Amino acid sequence: MRPPKADAVRNARAAVADLLGTSGRNIVFTGGGSEADNLALKGAVESSDGKHAVTTTIEHSAVVETANWLEDHGIDVTRVTPGRDGRVDPADVAGAIQPDTAIVSVMHANNETGVIQPLEAIGELTDKHDVLFHSDTIQSAGKIPIEVDELGLDLASLSAHKFYGPKGVGAVYVRDGVELEPIIHGGGQERGLRSGTENVPGIVGMGKAATLAVDDMADRRERLSELRDELVATLQTETDATLVGHPDRRLPGYAMMEFPEFSGADLVQAFADHDIAVSSGSACHSGDRSPSRVLMEMDIDTNLAFGAVRFSLGRETTSEDVQYVKDRLGRVLEEARR
Repeated sequence: MRPPKADAVRNARAAVADLLGTSGRNIVFTGGGSEADNLALKGAVESSDGKHAVTTTIEHSAVVETANWLEDHGIDVTRVTPGRDGRVDPADVAGAIQPDTAIVSVMHANNETGVIQPLEAIGELTDKHDVLFHSDTIQSAGKIPIEVDELGLDLASLSAHKFYGPKGVGAVYVRDGVELEPIIHGGGQERGLRSGTENVPGIVGMGKAATLAVDDMADRRERLSELRDELVATLQTETDATLVGHPDRRLPGYAMMEFPEFSGADLVQAFADHDIAVSSGSACHSGDRSPSRVLMEMDIDTNLAFGAVRFSLGRETTSEDVQYVKDRLGRVLEEARR
């Protein structure tokens, strides 16, 4: 008879796999999204004879710093820049691939702008060149449908808290046949790829959150897209703000706006004074007053980048919330201007 704990972990594994359209046997649990990115990139490179990796300049810091670590350990890294719409050109990725490339890593959706990358086209290229393809899907999983086979992914990273699960637990999707060198060694848990006693409560919570995300994804996606578009239309009509990044290829509920002649930090404070939470740049660096690295890589004017703030709408956001922002907008901008 299987112990209840084993059944609980197995069921959670299957539920997380559903987020990616795959099987539970392809899911390896980790201690979070950053660990998942580290395992995918370091593990793939260290299992390969390749001495080169390709990524982009707009990745989450977990991938940025892992790529820097790879460079410090003898791996050449090519970083592809996006266009002004925030999307990477697959042709640029193809041009960066070398005979000794071990892996290409391109995030699915940016954590600041919400812009979605053309993974399917990039996946066709990596398959053609027989190169592993990894994506940080942490921002997109649970928000939009993901089918790893259709996208051509060999590896994908997840973090539970991004789809309303507990913090401190994540996962890596590992396609059948892909070899990874573990970065944590010990008792051989998670098929030997992530040793250490499993965080069963966290894993079960991640599985439950995944199930809920799949169940209401379609309705939530439509509702949040409509609310986001309503908010963006108001901001563009009543202020000089402009939307950052591709107008359509973006996550539902995400809108990063540039406010000319304003400081993003001042706007964040002015909105907060009216109980409206916005952020300037990455939520992971909310106290940083420097312009967003992602916007600078998109060749956004520095002054505009300083005045950019992100509006994020989630599961509990209502039309009344959006109306509240619209009603307070004039007062917020007046206070930020002072």
